[in-house]
Amino acid sequence: MPAMSAFPADASRTRTLEGVLWMLASGLSFVAVTGIVRYLGTDIPAAQGAFLRFAFGVLFLLPTLIPVLRGGFPPGALKVYSLRGLVHTFAVICWFYAMARIPVAEVTAIGYLNPVLVTLGAALFFAERLALRRVLAVAVALVGALIVLRPGLRELSSGHLSQLGAASFFAVSYLLARRLSDVAGAGAIVAMLSLTVTVGLLPFALLVWVPVGATQLLWLALVAVFATLGHYCMTRAFAAAPLTVTQPVTFLQLVWATLLGALAFGERIDPFVLLGGGIIISAITYITWRESVLKRRASASIAKDALG
Repeated sequence: MPAMSAFPADASRTRTLEGVLWMLASGLSFVAVTGIVRYLGTDIPAAQGAFLRFAFGVLFLLPTLIPVLRGGFPPGALKVYSLRGLVHTFAVICWFYAMARIPVAEVTAIGYLNPVLVTLGAALFFAERLALRRVLAVAVALVGALIVLRPGLRELSSGHLSQLGAASFFAVSYLLARRLSDVAGAGAIVAMLSLTVTVGLLPFALLVWVPVGATQLLWLALVAVFATLGHYCMTRAFAAAPLTVTQPVTFLQLVWATLLGALAFGERIDPFVLLGGGIIISAITYITWRESVLKRRASASIAKDALG
């Protein structure tokens, strides 16, 4: 009997380890994205670099995109797709601009504000209840952001402000994706995002277009590859293990980014960035854990009512 009961626990541990490994792979993929964009620097304008990255992404997603376009859209979905594409366009321009101008670790740490801003946005626009615990967790995350930025103690550059803008725009984009998830599948949402952002970036890219070499195109193609791989690994991680397990692993992305910046670009390791990033991800992990607990309680209550 003990041997039989041990099997599910072993299987559960295996799935948990699988989720952690997928999330590790996702983090490394996204650090590769930031490293390549940092390496390309300011030689290619932010809008043009972002456009080329997403154009390559559209090529990779054509097998998914073509059936979506042929099948048509639910009522109102095209408007939301377009709005999300516009918002995401500004987000990636801001991100590419910041990535070429401030240390990799700082871009990564400020980017951790995304889930916090999504939590606030869900309360504002979707009337989701913001309990006191979540308010406190958001406040703690904002303290972490202040530790990273240290306004008043040092000069904030245009890169810092741009990355704050990127985090805000990305949060709005994710909220719109949540709305789309009610009427479309994940594959369609990702494919349409690549298409609408590519179209949205085109006029901005044309305004600042500079000649691009074959080597630079290859690097930007690799950015698209690693970005796609990162999202794929993240999806596999979410399927294999609970968010409460995989979310803390994302903090390692800041560690990898710090090491990359120090070893590849000679950037100084800033303990305040690591501390602030750690505080932000701790707050995000707490929010994730609380939501998981509440969902389990709700599921148990529904099951009890069904039996009773």
